[in-house]
Amino acid sequence: MTNITLTVNGKSVSRDIPDETLLSEFLREHLRLTGTHVGCDTSQCGACVVHVDGKAAKSCTTLAVALDGAQVTTIEGLANGDLHPMQEAFTEHHGLQCGFCTPGMIMASVDIVNRYKAEGRTLTEKAIRHELEGNICRCTGYHNIVKAVESAAAKM
Repeated sequence: MTNITLTVNGKSVSRDIPDETLLSEFLREHLRLTGTHVGCDTSQCGACVVHVDGKAAKSCTTLAVALDGAQVTTIEGLANGDLHPMQEAFTEHHGLQCGFCTPGMIMASVDIVNRYKAEGRTLTEKAIRHELEGNICRCTGYHNIVKAVESAAAKM
């Protein structure tokens, strides 16, 4: 057992956890933040994406003990009272169907927009599709997801 302290969605949390505890398990089982989904356990689908120290990370293959002292943001912590522009855009542009992949897709998309803006790069449809290759949606054809990301990027 190891004691870790993280800042999750702006709040400090400390827990004694087994060393092999994955971040996704820590968030879901220990903190009851169930917006982070686990679809594959192998880093293939992207349903588990959260932000660690401001960058997208797949929580299903990240050991929680390795993040002691880190800041973690989940889909539950993305909005500050009002929905985040990416959350609004996914709703407005029908970028979801069943919703299983949506939290990870939104978290990955926020990271994409933030990186491109910080680097002064243009975010094109082709770039969005390439960047989202690590996030699988089995319900949509990605068209509306891409439109949502483009829309949110203009507002972020």
